[in-house]
Amino acid sequence: MAKSRYINTSVVLTDENKRYYTTTFYPEIAKLDTDTYIMTHAQTRLDILAKDYYGDVGLYWIIAVCNAIEGSIFIEPGTQLCIPNKFRIPDILSATEILNRT
Repeated sequence: MAKSRYINTSVVLTDENKRYYTTTFYPEIAKLDTDTYIMTHAQTRLDILAKDYYGDVGLYWIIAVCNAIEGSIFIEPGTQLCIPNKFRIPDILSATEILNRT
């Protein structure tokens, strides 16, 4: 299983001992010719795509960032999506870590 996307996100503790995550920053993920392109259907979800292409549902955010999808794991049927090549994942995770260092 991949590292949580929040692993490098700072946690703030308030005076009332409440914990909050700070903003998580994501790298720009370019669409390349070596990536996979698909058309979505009624049951398409980002977490299932991440499981199918990367073997880890926790990497759904990579597909979301690459395709500028926010707020839902469900995708409108008939949408073309870019699935970044799995060999790019280490570089994407590294870039995310660098952006979120405190």
